[in-house]
Amino acid sequence: MTDRYLSVAREGVHEIEIKRSRFLCALAPVTSEEAAREFIAARRRADPGARHHCHAFVLGPDGRIQRSSDDGEPAGTAGTPMLEVLRRRELTDTVAVVTRYFGGVLLGAGGLIRAYGQSVSDAVEVVGVLEHRRLSLVEVAVSYDRAGRLENDLRASSYVLHATRFDELARFEVGLAPGEAGAFHGWLADLTNGEAATTALGDHWVAHRG
Repeated sequence: MTDRYLSVAREGVHEIEIKRSRFLCALAPVTSEEAAREFIAARRRADPGARHHCHAFVLGPDGRIQRSSDDGEPAGTAGTPMLEVLRRRELTDTVAVVTRYFGGVLLGAGGLIRAYGQSVSDAVEVVGVLEHRRLSLVEVAVSYDRAGRLENDLRASSYVLHATRFDELARFEVGLAPGEAGAFHGWLADLTNGEAATTALGDHWVAHRG
């Protein structure tokens, strides 16, 4: 079972032009094949005049589900290089759709492979990547007079500050990697003079920008 995977950070569209052909790559984070295909259909509706809407997607923390389509381009020149970029970047739970408006100049098989791959690669750089880690979440509750220093020290530490909540106490959800629990509780006790209350919240996938 994997404890880490990467996905694109957000939905976004990036356009490049190669020999007068326009390539619009739309990326989105998705968690199911249904959601991926809904996104693909939405891109078709958004650009109904385009000749091709090629796609690739990878799903699951282990990247087990992988699909691609050339959508009328010569076999292996669009969907496959798009999928290869996602695999090379170790991206999963991600769908890519490249919409091509033909510019009148034939690119040839090699040119298409490079263009579709570049379109996805450039778009990933624009939208960014999230790292997802399986961590043990612990809620830490402290009085407000200790909250400011604790939050600052948490942000400066190697521990993952996942969420904050303020009600009668200040509450911080902290993500701990395997083997970190003992050191964290000792660190927390020293920092708060043993006054912090902790509650284990179980294992969860926690994302942060990579």
